[in-house]
Amino acid sequence: MTAGTVPLIRRSHLDEHGWHSRRIRREVETGYLRAIRPGVYARGADVDGLTREEKIIIRARALDLVSATRPTFCGLTAAAAHGLPCLRDDGLLHVLTSDSRPSGAVGVVRHRNVAGHGHDVELDGIRCTPLARTVADVARTEARDVAVSIADAALRQRAFRPPGAYDVEEAARFREEALRWARLSTRGRRAAERALLLADGRAQLPGESVSRLRLLDLGFAPPSLQVPVAGPQGSTFWVDFGLDDVNAWGEFDGKAKYRELASAAGRTPHRVIDEEKRREDWIRGTTQRRFARWGWEHVGDAATLGRRLAAFGITPP
Repeated sequence: MTAGTVPLIRRSHLDEHGWHSRRIRREVETGYLRAIRPGVYARGADVDGLTREEKIIIRARALDLVSATRPTFCGLTAAAAHGLPCLRDDGLLHVLTSDSRPSGAVGVVRHRNVAGHGHDVELDGIRCTPLARTVADVARTEARDVAVSIADAALRQRAFRPPGAYDVEEAARFREEALRWARLSTRGRRAAERALLLADGRAQLPGESVSRLRLLDLGFAPPSLQVPVAGPQGSTFWVDFGLDDVNAWGEFDGKAKYRELASAAGRTPHRVIDEEKRREDWIRGTTQRRFARWGWEHVGDAATLGRRLAAFGITPP
């Protein structure tokens, strides 16, 4: 079941079936029901396993369900609907409005629509800003790590084809489209320009996007991304980061990486880890470069990543 197909239950529907307030409260307390927003519920079993982005979409669908006029979602809410990774969820929904009055709806932030309507797209049953505008809005209003990870993912959608083909011209076209949207407003325009110019669709995961920011903060040159290295018997290995200014390699390992690799290839996590070890040994041996791995626990700030790299003898020039 996906975020677009999870059944939403209105309070009026429960009333029609004789569910009084006490019973609804009891079912919420036991976890059978989850309150999505005032007057809208879903079964706990349907939503508990959803991702952060899918839960945002569920909340947006609930607001759409009870709104007299269908809202157009923007910012992080639209990003989730576009399938982009949201590093954080503040529990708020972001919608466009024709004026700047504050919203009376619970958990809703209204953003003045400076570009007019007519560009909306329908995703997962909700109305959203188009992809380029969504990326621009996030880049104008959100923190740098959130903005760059979303811009990277959008460029990846548009310009990257596995295992390593990157359409630089298409990426440039999308970046310019997003920049045009960003420049329609003076608020956050410079931050948006910086984030969009840093974006690169070769980053595969949000952790790689954040890692790149930390590497730049540490003083490394912009790293090469998804670098091919010739493997045995004509194979090709792909490395997340080429730290070419210090003759080193780097890889970001999220917590789920080996589990996902194992699931995709039909192998056990233990076998995948063993193969990754052999791959790393080959890359180090054939390129004579140092090799460092890190995870989310190392990219909270630049200093922490710097200490991790220094443990492998890798320091900024």
